[in-house]
Amino acid sequence: MSPKTPQDGLHAEIISQNVDAVHAIYVREREKMTKAQRGLARVSGFLGQPRFLVSILLFAALWILGNLLGLKLGLGCLDAPPFYWLQGMVSLAALLTATVVLINQNRLAKLEEQRAHLDLQVNLFTEQKVTKLISLMEELRRDLPGVNDRLDLKASALEQPTDPTAVLAALNEP
Repeated sequence: MSPKTPQDGLHAEIISQNVDAVHAIYVREREKMTKAQRGLARVSGFLGQPRFLVSILLFAALWILGNLLGLKLGLGCLDAPPFYWLQGMVSLAALLTATVVLINQNRLAKLEEQRAHLDLQVNLFTEQKVTKLISLMEELRRDLPGVNDRLDLKASALEQPTDPTAVLAALNEP
């Protein structure tokens, strides 16, 4: 194992700051959620679990079994085959499930759009910084007396800032 260097500590500190910043974003978004949104998110989380599927199947099986046993034993039943009440409950549950999931997906889509916008802003800012660094390095290379000046076409091209509109137009070309 190699000994730790001061750079390792600085690297860990930078990672910690980044993790804290991302965590703060999540906390802020969670705090912006209304009580109803939090409730729907919890319900949606439950609906996405395998145990929800198992509980639905178990309920339907018990409903059918209970009604068939009631008929067989002569006790009567709440819902005779073809189980119209069960069909109605399943249809209502499906409607409510779809609605809850769609509401939660819409909220998550807005959050994802915000994240994508933040990523774009950070990427554009990083591109500007890298362009400036290349420009400064090229200037330093030209100014150093011990370094032969030469034409570097790639460096010259990379010194130019990227036009996001031109990139988007190039991506949209067939």
